[in-house]
Amino acid sequence: MANFNLNKVILGGRVTADLELKQTQSGIATIQFSIAVNRRFTAKGTEDSQNNTDFINVRAWRQTAEFISRFFKKGSSICVVGSIQTRNWTDQAGVKHYATEVIADEAYFVDAKGENISGFGDAPAFQTQQAPKFEEISGDDDLPF
Repeated sequence: MANFNLNKVILGGRVTADLELKQTQSGIATIQFSIAVNRRFTAKGTEDSQNNTDFINVRAWRQTAEFISRFFKKGSSICVVGSIQTRNWTDQAGVKHYATEVIADEAYFVDAKGENISGFGDAPAFQTQQAPKFEEISGDDDLPF
């Protein structure tokens, strides 16, 4: 069997808290946040919406982090594409900690331009183009075809 490795995640949800762009000591932009993603099903016997929502930790770096911090805020719909990464560390008290997060390579707008609930009027959005207006020429009989 061939060695097959694939680690790709596509998530769509809402940003759960206000965003804060930070810089590493070497000046690299980074941002960490979580996305609330509703499950496609409801757990049997539960009516609590929190039981049907997953809160996924996301981290972005460099231009992706800057883009997210500029155009998204708490409550904004967002789509991220990236990979799952796990890490662990031991704190000063000797307790071992584990973290699993999505490292976002790409981020996309989800809301349509007219539904700009994020409150950013200057955010780029998909635009539709109108068909060009052509001048009507009278005397089509003179055309050679």
